[in-house]
Amino acid sequence: MPALAALRQPTRTLVTAAAAVPLTGWTVHALTLYRRAAHDPLTGLLRRDAYTARARRLLARHGHNSAVVLVDVDHFKQINDTHGHAVGDRVLAATAARLTAWAGSRGVVGRLGGDEFAAAARIDAAHRRPRLDQLAAALARPVDIGDGRLVDVTVSIGAATPDTIGTTDLSLLLRAADAAMYAGKHTGTAVLADRSHADVPSVNGRRAGRPGTAIPGAAV
Repeated sequence: MPALAALRQPTRTLVTAAAAVPLTGWTVHALTLYRRAAHDPLTGLLRRDAYTARARRLLARHGHNSAVVLVDVDHFKQINDTHGHAVGDRVLAATAARLTAWAGSRGVVGRLGGDEFAAAARIDAAHRRPRLDQLAAALARPVDIGDGRLVDVTVSIGAATPDTIGTTDLSLLLRAADAAMYAGKHTGTAVLADRSHADVPSVNGRRAGRPGTAIPGAAV
């Protein structure tokens, strides 16, 4: 009987090990699928839902020492029409990389859709203006599209901070940043929202008149 038990023990070990292999494989596969679902395949940035969850955590943690930023690439359709979609993709990827570098390893950056990006970063009041000017300069640099060719890029930038707007609610901060961005459209200057931007009429959580807000439940 002891000999039989000794024979059974390796068998049980092999069965357990064999069962663990597919389980580990499925776990890795599930994590891979989750990561793909959370990240935009072109830029590698967080998609809207994942960005929203992480940005809310950052705002809750750092409160008044934080800022929410919205970025739109100006005349993006014209870039696609003139140079082709491959070049447009390069512009989006470059914008994403520059915004990520600016936000830093503790910041949160997402692609909300199309040529619109958002970031949440820890920035104290004394450094807001210099940091926003730094971002505007970085995003305005021409984009290398290969073969030594450069494409000029301009962006519109709006930012909102909890202490100025009076809330850490991400939706309200994004709305104020959106209104500030519109106020500075095509100027190349990052506009910091004040309380008046928070009071701009909105539809479906976005500034009234913004593309997509006329379609119920489909603001973009």
